[in-house]
Amino acid sequence: MPKGKGRSKVRDKWRDKAWISVEAPKSFGSGQIAYIPITSEQKGVGRVVQTTLFDLVKGDPQQFSVKLYFRIESIHEGKANTILKGHEYSREYLRSLIRRGSSTVSLIKDYSSVDGFRTRIYFIAFVQGRINSSRKHAIRMIADKVLGEKSASLTYDELTQEIVLDKIASDIYNEAKRISKLRKVGIRKTKLLKKPQVREESTSNDSRELEVTA
Repeated sequence: MPKGKGRSKVRDKWRDKAWISVEAPKSFGSGQIAYIPITSEQKGVGRVVQTTLFDLVKGDPQQFSVKLYFRIESIHEGKANTILKGHEYSREYLRSLIRRGSSTVSLIKDYSSVDGFRTRIYFIAFVQGRINSSRKHAIRMIADKVLGEKSASLTYDELTQEIVLDKIASDIYNEAKRISKLRKVGIRKTKLLKKPQVREESTSNDSRELEVTA
């Protein structure tokens, strides 16, 4: 009777993986975000890692409600460099801000930083009591003005830092509070849409935009 074929060895995929340290950009302290396994550097680039603002700055516990998404741009000697792909308030936090008998003002618009990064910014304001459409429009105009001025004068790293740390929200609040009583002003979400990519000098001195995939 012929002997049966021997069982083939099962390859341990985990032993083939390399572990890398994912680091935040300099604008967020360059600290370690995560320690993750990858099968290759090529497959690791483009991967998105999630953390919270509290995990980075260890400040107010309320910062657990701010989610940050970092995209791996390059890997070198076991360290991954990242860029902020976007951030958002948690759904639970947003729901906690809603009050009966109050008004909400929102604005969604794309802005370009001084270094050519295009970002979609989601502004929101919670107003004490009910306000009419003209006052809502006035608050939106103030938010648009502040966001436009900041985007035109700051790099992407500087802009996202001021957004996530509520610096821009504070500037909007200080201007908009004369319109109505504001309970909370914030940038509830951002999304990086495009980033500049410099072409090879031998080909052209111009630059083109690279779309960031979701």
